[in-house]
Amino acid sequence: MSRLTTPAVRSFTRHFAEMCLAMVLGMAVLGVLGGAVLSGFGVSSGELRADAPAALLLGMALSMTLPMLGWMRHRGHGWPASFDMSAAMFLPTFAAIGLLAAGTVEDVGTLLAMQHVAMLPSMLVAMLLRRGEYTGGAAAHAHAHA
Repeated sequence: MSRLTTPAVRSFTRHFAEMCLAMVLGMAVLGVLGGAVLSGFGVSSGELRADAPAALLLGMALSMTLPMLGWMRHRGHGWPASFDMSAAMFLPTFAAIGLLAAGTVEDVGTLLAMQHVAMLPSMLVAMLLRRGEYTGGAAAHAHAHA
């Protein structure tokens, strides 16, 4: 068996794919709900993008993180790993907001792209720091955090 097809590698890869799917679903579902809430307050996402881009970046991170957190807990992951994965989503967001505040990057589309791209290696680092959490399968981490 190749080292790249071991059960541990498949488990690790599956978790990463699940987190990416949760991100996309969160952006779609919670993005629509967030847009409806904004509309209820008489604000459009375009206005938020123009007038409060940092809030837009934070909202995007939150809409992706909440379903990831929920899915991790559903799959039996402990709070420490769940918080690590949440931090992996917000650290690139804070970096993007820092670039915005410093005037280094002002285009919101560019900041959103940077935020999203940086989240992927950030998630990978969080997973590598707790490799055993993601390579042992749900039974292993559920047992470890019971």
